Amino acid sequence: MRTQKITKILLGAVIALFTLTSTAKAQSKDIVDLAVGNDNLKTLVAAVKAGGLVDVLKGDGPFTVFAPTDEAFAALPKGTLESLLKPENKDKLVAILKYHVVSGKVMSTDLSNGMKAGTVQGEKIKVWIGNGSVKINDAKVVAADVKAKNGVVHVIDKVILPPNM
Repeated sequence: MRTQKITKILLGAVIALFTLTSTAKAQSKDIVDLAVGNDNLKTLVAAVKAGGLVDVLKGDGPFTVFAPTDEAFAALPKGTLESLLKPENKDKLVAILKYHVVSGKVMSTDLSNGMKAGTVQGEKIKVWIGNGSVKINDAKVVAADVKAKNGVVHVIDKVILPPNM
């Protein structure tokens, strides 16, 4: 039990350190360059490239991106990611990626429990705040407020899917 508490405290400290040390560097990068520079977002970068969304996310914005980690993509059912990355499934991939993006710059301090936010995909995501964590639908925010010059990134631990999928 004590080991778990220490592990949680250390994980929190690492996330806070990542956020603090990367903030100054991140603010000079756009959202895509920020993701490219993060070793835990390689799958997201590949998906954004496959979906043809690089230029959009390098644009002026501002955008708020809920960025799933590589582990989040790996947790999808077997074969799902590979299928989504095929050219014939580009529309579905783009819909999923756009479901992770909100227009405007939404910082963690702008969020409230039960809040719903419209995504650029057209559907809404729901914010849950409680027990010391923030969730977007059922994905936990593991790093918040990573600022980019054209918006902000919140790293999440799951891929969220639009309700119609």
